[in-house]
Amino acid sequence: MRTETFWEKLKSYRILDYDFKLVLMVVGLTIVGLMAIGSADPGGKSKQIVGMVIGLMMMIFISILDYSFISKFYIVFYAMNILLLALVFTGMSNSVNGATRWITIAGVQFQPSEASKILLILFFSQFIMRHKDKVKTFRFVIFCLLLMAPPLLMVYKQPDLSTTIMLTVIIGTIMFVAGINWKLVITVVAVVVPSAILVVLDALSDKCFILKEYQQRRILAWLHPEDYANSDAYQTLNSMMAIGSGQLLGKGYNTNEISSVLNGGFISESRTDFIFTVVGEEFGFIGSCVVVVLILLIAIECFAVAGRAKDLNGMLIAAGMGAWIGFQGFLNIGVVTGVMPNTGIPLPFVSSGLTSLVMCYAGMGFVLNVRLQGKKYY
Repeated sequence: MRTETFWEKLKSYRILDYDFKLVLMVVGLTIVGLMAIGSADPGGKSKQIVGMVIGLMMMIFISILDYSFISKFYIVFYAMNILLLALVFTGMSNSVNGATRWITIAGVQFQPSEASKILLILFFSQFIMRHKDKVKTFRFVIFCLLLMAPPLLMVYKQPDLSTTIMLTVIIGTIMFVAGINWKLVITVVAVVVPSAILVVLDALSDKCFILKEYQQRRILAWLHPEDYANSDAYQTLNSMMAIGSGQLLGKGYNTNEISSVLNGGFISESRTDFIFTVVGEEFGFIGSCVVVVLILLIAIECFAVAGRAKDLNGMLIAAGMGAWIGFQGFLNIGVVTGVMPNTGIPLPFVSSGLTSLVMCYAGMGFVLNVRLQGKKYY
């Protein structure tokens, strides 16, 4: 069977099938992020603009390719992921705040754990499609877990617990959408819920057997923030204060009010993990709702595209991206608002960080391509 050339595939696309509303939502969310970063760190705004331009070009380019052809190299993606994560533990790595998550290639700082998200989505989507007749078997699930283990352990050792959780959620979503046996789903839930309770009880004990000391402090600071107001709960409490002070309409873009929590220097990670704080203080409840709604709509659109995909591979790619953007977005916002324990993870399309921004745009490129090749309804 003859494979279509790039130009033949390009000519088969219809402009009406291009998901312009998804593009507008992504760009709109990024612009909100640029404004927030401009207030938190004016010097970092130009760098983020460069990341947005690179991301847009990559998204458009990937969107006109053929994801089915690219997915044929799924084993290469897995090997590339392992190699990039391994480089973190070599002399090419850089440490920031006690975490070693970055490597420098040709003078450019790069975070392999962010690339892991899209590389593992592409790998597992194609791998599961090739073995779709075995998805419901216990042996296949175990094999998938064994394939998950190396990258998850390498990310966890950086240490980066939040990304480890994110990768688990993404791959778990892909397997769920693929149709794994409901008995296995119920079993996982039956194990996860008691495990979560056990972790909290372990944090409350005098001597932890499961958690590390810093992880125990973060959980305790979440449960009893007033006892850790000057240490582990400092960021979260100040963040909640800043968001609350924004009230309905906020204090205004790039405000110079003396009462500004941001301007007072009380939020140390305001341009990255706590960027939502800036949005809440300067744009108020309405601005915060805009970010939340855009995150939700982007995730919903990804799942809608998954439902119209021409094959299982495309469905799993789009669903994986929906899980990534949706869960990571609400995990970040949950941490900033004190709903969840403090764990460092960027807000998709909003937080400062070239690797995160470009990878998110690349992922959207694949979703757009799945949409272009999706089932047509007339």
